[in-house]
Amino acid sequence: MAWIYLTIAGILEVVWAYYMKKSDGFTQLTPSLITLVAMAASFGLLALAMRSLPLGTAYTIWTGIGAVGAFTVGILVLGEAATPMRLIAAALIVSGLVLMKLSSTH
Repeated sequence: MAWIYLTIAGILEVVWAYYMKKSDGFTQLTPSLITLVAMAASFGLLALAMRSLPLGTAYTIWTGIGAVGAFTVGILVLGEAATPMRLIAAALIVSGLVLMKLSSTH
């Protein structure tokens, strides 16, 4: 269950990052509320995952899902640039996540 919690927590990190952007500096009520609820849920699920996963593994996977997910949403939804250097950087992050998962004994 820890990996499921961690995956959902990472996805919720993408959700809150997107809605934080849409909140325009917390000046828009609905996106601001979605940001705060998704953030709380993300942290809560991360805490549950950390009950059985090592800190370094859990935190790295959580932030990696959030980073690559937000990067992807930025390109696909917000029209941000998908330059070769940015794509290589995202691929390196994903590679690190895979290695972290493979190195975990849980």
